[in-house]
Amino acid sequence: MSNRAPGFATHPNHAISLRPNTRLVRVSLYGQPVAESRHGLVLRESGYPDVHYLPRDDIDMNRLAASDHTTYCPFKGTASYWTISVSNGEAANAAWSYDAPFDDVADLKGHVAFYADRVDVEITDAG
Repeated sequence: MSNRAPGFATHPNHAISLRPNTRLVRVSLYGQPVAESRHGLVLRESGYPDVHYLPRDDIDMNRLAASDHTTYCPFKGTASYWTISVSNGEAANAAWSYDAPFDDVADLKGHVAFYADRVDVEITDAG
């Protein structure tokens, strides 16, 4: 059974692509590390800036607490959100993922993205 994104039926020119990213992505909050990865994915979507999704294995999931907040995207599916907490404070609903993404973006499963205006995201070629 297909789990294709319904958004493409009404918006056939909308484009989404995923590609592996080997650049170093570091995520921190109030100077405290939350994630670091060279094994992420970059999602490019029409009309939006690139979004870096990091594998959960490269995230300190102890700093993330699931929230009740969800959103729906007709191209990706239903997103679940987390609040990030560190000793200096927290950022509500600052991370999200698609636990059951549509087939078109199935590789997003097991990856988490972060709002760059709520946490510090540093992307470099250096290790």
